Amino acid sequence: MSLLSVVIPAYNEGAMIHKTAEVVSSLLSENNIEYEIIFVNDGSKDNTLNMLRELAYKDKHVRYISFSRNFGKEAGMYAGLENSKGDYVVIMDADLQHPPAYIPKMYDYVKNHGYDCATTRRINRKGESKIRSWFARKFYKIMNKISQTEIVDGAQDFRFMTRQMVDSILSMKEYNRFSKGIFSWVGFNVKYIEYENVERAAGTTAWSFSKLFSYSLEGIFAFSTAPLALASLLGILSCLIAFIIIIAIVIKTLVFGEDVQGYPTIVCAIFFVGGLQLFCIGILGQYLSKTYLETKQRPVYLIKETEQFVKDKNEKD
Repeated sequence: MSLLSVVIPAYNEGAMIHKTAEVVSSLLSENNIEYEIIFVNDGSKDNTLNMLRELAYKDKHVRYISFSRNFGKEAGMYAGLENSKGDYVVIMDADLQHPPAYIPKMYDYVKNHGYDCATTRRINRKGESKIRSWFARKFYKIMNKISQTEIVDGAQDFRFMTRQMVDSILSMKEYNRFSKGIFSWVGFNVKYIEYENVERAAGTTAWSFSKLFSYSLEGIFAFSTAPLALASLLGILSCLIAFIIIIAIVIKTLVFGEDVQGYPTIVCAIFFVGGLQLFCIGILGQYLSKTYLETKQRPVYLIKETEQFVKDKNEKD
């Protein structure tokens, strides 16, 4: 029988660990699906790790990976995929905003209908603020215009994938990871299942507006060189404008003589050009910083503890 690995990144989700594991286990057992659940503790500051230790001790289907610090959800998903053993792998959140009830349907699409991946796509943003929803929609619209990699609006990280697709994702060793782009970039046949947004079962989200904004910039710089093209275009335009202004000043001086007036105009022009240069340098700096981090070849994550570490230690003691 094929094995399904359920990868669940968790950050300060102590209140949800047992409930999430219980819901997923019951559902998969009822559908006669052989499974393992891999929780990835992303440096949580609450009792998440203690809950995972307790759960792994009681349930042989549960495994966990605990990071040495908080590396972010991207690292959590990557670690889960890298340590999964299943023929199929599904990624979901620990807060049950990704409805586990969709897993059997995803399993059927991938195993019996020729798809390599089945994923959910939100048809609304119920529960989100209007400003946050507006920025999210604009991000997808801008991203799809400036990038050759299509990112579907509303597509979630809640994905059911074949081992072949998982291995393709793992072959992309980049440090600065943007999974929404990576999932699309590797291709494969994908089935999108529409669903309505679900509220968290407990706790609060760790994704603030500023973190989401930074994450969106990460995606733009990771899968588009349009900002570099924009910087080049602005540089060309500023040169053309400067050239036109120089010609106008020369003609004016030859026709009307030297004039001392225009101090405010000069100051404004200096500030404008200076700001434009800093903006373009900032764009170059973003790409340069990403390249710098990639060349250092740091690991995406560091493991402090797993359930196997604990078992081996107990056997030695």
